[in-house]
Parts: sequence; C-alpha cells; structure tokens
Amino acid sequence: MHRVFVITTCVLAIVAADFYSSRYDNFDVQPLLENDRILLSYTKCFLDQGPCTPDAKDFKKVIPEALETTCGKCTPKQKQLIKKVIKAVMERHPESWKQLEHKFDKDNKYQESFNKFLAEAD
Repeated sequence: MHRVFVITTCVLAIVAADFYSSRYDNFDVQPLLENDRILLSYTKCFLDQGPCTPDAKDFKKVIPEALETTCGKCTPKQKQLIKKVIKAVMERHPESWKQLEHKFDKDNKYQESFNKFLAEAD
C-alpha cells in the first residue's frame, strides 16, 4: 500500500510540473480590463519601461516560454485570463502591443501559432 501511495504521489508531482503554478488561476483581471493605467503599467513592466509589481514580475518571467510553447504549460483558466488581457492590449493599445511583439517575437516565429491560440474558443 505504501508503494502505491509513493508512486501515485510521484506521478501527480510530474503531472503538476507540466503546468505553471495554479497560484494565478484566480487572478482578478477585471482591474486591468477596466483601468487603462493599470493595464499600461503591466505593459510597461513587460517592456522594461517601468516598475513591476510582484505579480507582473512573475508573469514577465514566463512570457518567453509561454509564447514559445503557445501557453503549453498554462492551465485552462490561465489561458482564458491571458486571452482577455492580450485582446484588451491589442484593441486599446495597439502601439504597446507592437512593442511587445517586437520585444518577445522579433522574427515573428510565434505569430501564427499565437494568433491561433487567441482565436480558440475557451
């Protein structure tokens, strides 16, 4: 019985390691969506143009990998939240979005797969 418990625990740990921390699954994106000042402060953090909140620092660390894997390690909830925020930046601040694209995908290697990701239904 002990052996089954150890094996099950190991399998769960490996599966859990395939996703980013669920800590931000319940991150409240409404303030970002409702307040351009907050949305732009996150954008400036990601562009190294302004200070970062602790949450923004955490998000900034995973942007390159999330972009490269088309959010492959994101939980379903994280994918949903990311799509909302990105669409808000794209619609309301297209110049900031262009700067983010240039910083994180200069060669447009991920543009097609990322656009498909954004178009997917949640």
